[in-house]
Amino acid sequence: MLAVATASRLSVRVARRAVVVGGQRQAAVSAVRRRDNVSIRSFQSVAQTDRDTITRLLYSIGTKREVERHLRIFSSASHPSQPAKFAVIKVGGAVLADLDELALSLSFLYRVGLYPVVLHGAGPQLNDIMEREGVVPDYIDGIRVTDAKTLQVARRVFLEENLKLVGALEKLGTRARPITSGVFTADYLDKDKYGLVGKITKIDKRPLEASIRAGALPILTSLAESLDGQILNVNADIAAGELAKELEPMKIVFLNDKGGLFHGVTGEKLDDFDKLMQEPWVKYGTKLKLREFKELLDHLPRSSSVAVISASMLQKELFTDSGAGTLIRRGYRLFKHNNLDGIGADRFRQVVHDRDPQVLAGFQSVTGVLNDLKKTPYTIYGDEPLDVLAVVSHPEGETPIMTKLLASRSGVLNNVMDNVFNAIKKDHRRLFWTTHAEDENRAWHFERADGSFTRAGRSLFWYGIQDVAEVERIVKGFEKNGRIERSYLPVGPSAPPHRAATATVNPSGTKAFSTLARRIPGSSRGYATAASDGTPAKRVGLIGARGYTGQALTTILSQHPHLDLTHVSSRQLAGYPLQGYTKAPINYTNLSTEDVERMEKEGDVNAWIMALPNGVCKPFVDAVDRGAKERKEGEGSVVVDLSADYRFEKGWTYGLPGEDPSSSGL
Repeated sequence: MLAVATASRLSVRVARRAVVVGGQRQAAVSAVRRRDNVSIRSFQSVAQTDRDTITRLLYSIGTKREVERHLRIFSSASHPSQPAKFAVIKVGGAVLADLDELALSLSFLYRVGLYPVVLHGAGPQLNDIMEREGVVPDYIDGIRVTDAKTLQVARRVFLEENLKLVGALEKLGTRARPITSGVFTADYLDKDKYGLVGKITKIDKRPLEASIRAGALPILTSLAESLDGQILNVNADIAAGELAKELEPMKIVFLNDKGGLFHGVTGEKLDDFDKLMQEPWVKYGTKLKLREFKELLDHLPRSSSVAVISASMLQKELFTDSGAGTLIRRGYRLFKHNNLDGIGADRFRQVVHDRDPQVLAGFQSVTGVLNDLKKTPYTIYGDEPLDVLAVVSHPEGETPIMTKLLASRSGVLNNVMDNVFNAIKKDHRRLFWTTHAEDENRAWHFERADGSFTRAGRSLFWYGIQDVAEVERIVKGFEKNGRIERSYLPVGPSAPPHRAATATVNPSGTKAFSTLARRIPGSSRGYATAASDGTPAKRVGLIGARGYTGQALTTILSQHPHLDLTHVSSRQLAGYPLQGYTKAPINYTNLSTEDVERMEKEGDVNAWIMALPNGVCKPFVDAVDRGAKERKEGEGSVVVDLSADYRFEKGWTYGLPGEDPSSSGL
């Protein structure tokens, strides 16, 4: 956008000069300004469309909430006064061998408005050239000994690889700026021992920040200059570390061709630094690299982390909670206390005051939280800086409830919430907890639960219990004893005698449970899924197909012999092909309520499935009602609502198909 603005100012200046000659200055300037405004708006529109498209693609590797939360956090880190705070990405020489994959991954970040500082090595390329010239590389303590000939070749190789990467990015429409000098100042590390190898003493970040402000990714090499102008070779990992110490980014990413750090004997992915450093196979460059990681994290804020990952998995590492490579961070020791004295009542009160959604919304006071704490035995879990604080209520002989799980942004981003939750799981083989249905970390809860119920804007989760009937019995006990703040189960004479839940597989591979409400117009009968041979398959329209539930339904319908998915609606994915449905090619559309009313009137589908968030599907159900009035009685479509909107409404059946003996629903 800076380039666009510059072009606009130039156009205005040229126009003004011409207008002075012609004597019509004001009119021409106004015309140029109008034209420039249109041009800028069009560029902004294209850029926003580009960003939206790439963001939608990111949804395929994680939940929408995960991706948008990480985007929001990373974007907030790139303040105009310090634009290089997002990430430092060090690219290994072996990764440069697959420029297309690397360029695509970096372009993804660029197109969502993120500007990492990229620094690359070229070790394998340098070794190949040196070998062809009959020079055997010499290493001492994992550091390449560099003489004048080696440095001469290194400068040429670094420049060539740098320009190749910049060129690959530019071909994808990603602006990049080669920066091969002027950033690192160094002294000799040990001239007699290592030769022309430098130890970085100063970093000038102005070229990097200027590049980012100009809308281009800065692409650096790991060559430095001494004060007297001598070029010095610097280990690329060390250079990336020194750069990170100066910039203090949220993420320091080391791209390698393996996708992480792995045990030299067992091949398992590594995550325990202390044990790793004691392994006999960890030596030379590997030990140097690990030592640098530790020293780097000791220097940086605890919100920073180091990730070792492949270029192809960069997006998954950055934009999902689960990540993909080896993540190394400097954490705090976890604690658990059976009373407030262990952490201090004032600290506890402050966390509740600042983070508890019930307190922030005015539904509960801090004093009320403290009073509730006294009603049953409890354990408080967390980490030393209280980035995460959890409270588990566990009366003798009863099922525990996690009454509070309060995490800061740093606690979520750096997986402290996972560590605290794992500590709770070690102590409690089964657990219930609740969240608001609009919690931005809702996907995290679903992935760690064996099941859930949602009602009136609140979700109840549990793990350790697979029998839904037992879940209902326990929840009724909670309601009777006042251990949960609301009823999660239907009550009264209209409640079905046997409430159950449909089982689906959540992203973590465990079973998640959700209930549905269905309305069958005209009678209590639906259409049979076990139709006789020759009976035409029923047509199904799915609204809200982008979400996890919609994707799971797509897979189920793809395998169903008597149901055909004919329409899928998603505002954000309109125009893209539907994945996971094999019966016929289908593209996402953005169905309006008018479209739904028309389709219902014309009988385009036999059933509508609403896979929408709570409080959203009513306009679509109303549209179905309006369209059904134009059809013969009894011909209206079946409507299945997977949200909580109609779960207890008159005329709707709540529960699994088949609960009503007279019905054979979906």
